Amino acid sequence: MKAVSISFLIVILFFSVVYAENKKAVYVGSKTCAECHEEEYEHWHKYAKKAHSFQAVKRMKHDLTLEEIRHCYECHTTGYGEPGGFKDPISTPDLKNVGCEACHGPGSVHVETNDPADIKTKITMKDCEKCHSSERVAAFNFKPLVHAGAH
Repeated sequence: MKAVSISFLIVILFFSVVYAENKKAVYVGSKTCAECHEEEYEHWHKYAKKAHSFQAVKRMKHDLTLEEIRHCYECHTTGYGEPGGFKDPISTPDLKNVGCEACHGPGSVHVETNDPADIKTKITMKDCEKCHSSERVAAFNFKPLVHAGAH
């Protein structure tokens, strides 16, 4: 009986590890983050230009080709081109600005576990340079506020 219990326990642990390794985080949107991080969300929404970044795409849209607009989505939305990320303003409206997950990564696993290890907590200049590259800085004359924070 004891051998059966140990074998059962080993099987359960094995499948738990396999499940955890195969679990991919997906985007949940900043409003979901606000459920636990209300103060950060309110500050981001009120003060960060990122919270309203899609407005720039809307303003420029009439002068751009569809391909140029898609290029704008890379930096003016959350998760564009990634599984579960922004697709368009109709089907993924909660991802149409630069939200929490643009910097911290997809949050579904973190939301489920509440474990800080399941989300990126330390943002570096390299993270900012996905959008704030030297090419884009020169073209649009902007700088990342990595030390000032977005929230």
